[in-house]
Amino acid sequence: MKINKPKLSFWQIFNMNVGFLGIQYSFGLQQTAINPIFLYLGAPEEMLPILNIAGPVTGLVIQPIIGAMSDKTWSPKWGRRKPYFLIGAIIGSLCLFAFPTSPVLWFAVGLLWILDVGNNMAMEPYRAFVGDKLPEKQLSLGYQMQSLFVGAGILLANGSIILFQYLFGDESVETAGSIPQWLYYSFYIGGILSITTILWSVFKTPEIPPSDEELAEINHDKSQPLGKRIAKPFAEIAQAIKDMPRFMWKIGAVYLFQWYALFIYWQYITPLFKLTMDFSTSEAAAQSAKMSTTYNIVTMVVALALVPLTLKYGGKKVYALSLVGTALALFAIPFIDDSLLVLAPMVLFGIGWAAMMGIPYTMVSKVVPQERRGVYMGILNMMIVIPMGIETLTFGPIYKYLLGGSAVNAILFAGAFFVISAVLAMRLNVSKE
Repeated sequence: MKINKPKLSFWQIFNMNVGFLGIQYSFGLQQTAINPIFLYLGAPEEMLPILNIAGPVTGLVIQPIIGAMSDKTWSPKWGRRKPYFLIGAIIGSLCLFAFPTSPVLWFAVGLLWILDVGNNMAMEPYRAFVGDKLPEKQLSLGYQMQSLFVGAGILLANGSIILFQYLFGDESVETAGSIPQWLYYSFYIGGILSITTILWSVFKTPEIPPSDEELAEINHDKSQPLGKRIAKPFAEIAQAIKDMPRFMWKIGAVYLFQWYALFIYWQYITPLFKLTMDFSTSEAAAQSAKMSTTYNIVTMVVALALVPLTLKYGGKKVYALSLVGTALALFAIPFIDDSLLVLAPMVLFGIGWAAMMGIPYTMVSKVVPQERRGVYMGILNMMIVIPMGIETLTFGPIYKYLLGGSAVNAILFAGAFFVISAVLAMRLNVSKE
């Protein structure tokens, strides 16, 4: 049954997305600070992919299950999606406070697993939450607003790393097996933002109650034995994959190359600057944070500007062109040895990141049934983490044996994968199925 949804104001859409700021601040720390921490604690560069396997595995397991569960949840007080991303934010917040005190590598790796569980619990229902609330004509604005907060959260995370390294980095002498104290402060800010921004959206945005038919089904599920209730999400996921629109299989092909390439970039941008600019690990981490800060500023600026462009030219063309721009950025970065000039390609990267974080979700929301949006958003996020998982298992040997252990070759390899993803994106024709 289709629910008629009221049109929301700009500020209502803004408030419902504020919680994404804290989630993406945490994600920003994972992009920029986690791999330097692994290096500080003695991890060799070829081990970075496998040490990051927590994100793909937890995303693959947690997101679709939480999506299916949230489709079948309703609380008159807390709603449908909000209980899940509130619990996820609490888990993530606690992990962020603990992370910089990691005494050894295995402890940091273990915390990353728990942090990713929390972030995935928060992220997937949030995607469905936006789709639940907005009429179709406002979906593009809603998801591009989310893209804006992606940029803002990661921008704050990286800005804090740059600031604290500048203010306190000289006081920290790099010693093997220890994390410099200037990194602590960024994680503490993240721990606070993770919970406070989610609470803002929880209290500012009521959810739309389910229809009588949906509520009857939810209550029926609650009355089932515990074993059936546990098995239900897995059955929902299997059935949803069986019934999945053909469009989602096509976007899965795009994501295979896009997210494999992104994971390479995040893992090897710090080693790249150690090689091309002869930086220490702290200096290279700060430079990586400047890169991320730059592209996320661009993302914030262009995210909402992409809305009229996608309406005029179609999401497929804007998305594909943005992926080409991201490829060009990665082809340029390894050949620039000036710490300021190397920020220029991040303009193209930021436009690409804005498109990646908004356009595919708008497309998918238009082709999946409303009552199964949660599980399909979970499956879409499976399409993100599967390429990441493949990368963590395969790229270490590729880096060591095929690419000569060179971070320059790693970034160029990622650029080639973005070209392939752009070609595949031209096949994304949205139609109701």
